[in-house]
Amino acid sequence: MAGVIAGEDGRGRQYLYNDRITLFVVLSCTMAAMGGVIFGYDIGISGGVTSMDSFLEKFFPEVYTKMKQDTHISNYCKFDSQLLTSFTSSLYVAGLVASFCASSVTKAFGRKPSIILGGAAFLAGSALGGAAFNVYMLIFGRVLLGIGVGFANQSVPLYLSEMAPPKYRGAINNGFQFSIGIGALSANLINFGTEKIEGGWGWRISLAMASVPASILTIGALFLPETPNSIIQRDNDHQQAHLMLQRVRGTTDVQAELNDLIKASTISKAIDDPFRKILQRKYRPQLVMAIAIPFFQQVTGINVIAFYAPLLFRTIGLGESASLMSAILTGVVGTGSTFISMIIVDKFGRKALFMVGGIQMLVSQVMIGGIMAAELGDYGGISKEYSYLVIFLICIYVAGFGWSWGPLGWLVPSEIFPLEIRSAGQSITVAVSFVFTFIVAQTFLAMLCHMNWGIFFFFGGWMVVMTVFVSLFLPETKSLPIEQMERVWSEHWFWKKFVDEPVVQIKVEGL
Repeated sequence: MAGVIAGEDGRGRQYLYNDRITLFVVLSCTMAAMGGVIFGYDIGISGGVTSMDSFLEKFFPEVYTKMKQDTHISNYCKFDSQLLTSFTSSLYVAGLVASFCASSVTKAFGRKPSIILGGAAFLAGSALGGAAFNVYMLIFGRVLLGIGVGFANQSVPLYLSEMAPPKYRGAINNGFQFSIGIGALSANLINFGTEKIEGGWGWRISLAMASVPASILTIGALFLPETPNSIIQRDNDHQQAHLMLQRVRGTTDVQAELNDLIKASTISKAIDDPFRKILQRKYRPQLVMAIAIPFFQQVTGINVIAFYAPLLFRTIGLGESASLMSAILTGVVGTGSTFISMIIVDKFGRKALFMVGGIQMLVSQVMIGGIMAAELGDYGGISKEYSYLVIFLICIYVAGFGWSWGPLGWLVPSEIFPLEIRSAGQSITVAVSFVFTFIVAQTFLAMLCHMNWGIFFFFGGWMVVMTVFVSLFLPETKSLPIEQMERVWSEHWFWKKFVDEPVVQIKVEGL
């Protein structure tokens, strides 16, 4: 699979970009994408164990009592516990802090060390979680997991975008969300098995098994090559970067791309404080997207489904095993739809998938809310037929997220920043994601208790806002070289007034 990206700089000089995809790139990016597996595994495992009776009885007896004995508690309020939500959301506070530390590490030492640190911290957290004997030890383990996820989420998307050829960058970067889906699905399958273990200790296996992907990531990252972009930015070693670029692209004809990397690195080295630099007017488009995209990704409500799917299914009257099986079903759907996104994202572009997925999620959210409003009261359950219909609609919703806001929420921010603010921009993206993940995770069970079925209309309203935003303000970024991405802002009807410097003009051929 090969082709070229042809372009012309401001002085009329012609150059060619090679966009062959090599086995070396595939293997490197597959290993790096294990950073997504640890994130997905944690999302799936936390939702599953919090629906297990033995886990709730040991660490959250108040919730267990309300669920089992108090028949006067509303269906929507059975799981409303700040301590329970603290277990889930503590990871994201730690991840928020870690993402800013990861920015400095990623810029000064490279993408590879950040990935290694992320895997090692997650490995330690999984050991603590599996061995926990009180809720404090449990939450401290979650904090270590959060540090691991913070480093991984900051560095892995950058690594994938920098290693990928422009023509296939969307597919390769979407592998990160695909890996998140694989991790979540694996967690759901493990939860379904461990829930059946007699003696009530199956949750320990669920938590401790997080060490498997963490070990693979930590050990595998030791053998990862550093990206050519990082080599130039960190060491200014043009010869090493040239050799690595030849190996990554599978050709000796890489001089044009190397020149762009050197130019971007020269600009980057002149900047002492990238976080202050990104506040400048000419970077306003990237800053807005770094905040808006992860914010919108969280208020789709997806992590409500991911964290609390088993609890949500129990709310509508399903049993413990049926709830976990339903979570497996949604995991399969989400992973499958993300794989479809990997195939089509570089053909149809980012905006088209954002739009289709947004409309699909909106319709399913509204229908779920309508069914629960009509059929699920404060007490009792809903009929088996309506339960299956809710599960089907949740699958439709998850599929919409899986080929739109899920993978593209990581892809677009990782490809739009120039090198001089790339690490800072990605840290802002991850931090905003963690902030609103924490807020949603910490408040959802209380919101479900007070808003009941209205919670689905709440998230549906945000779907309208974000779909309109994408339609008006997000330019298409497919197939453009990552170091030439400023072109999309200079040609956009709204953002061009913020971009006040001449940019390289390119055209895409042979696609």
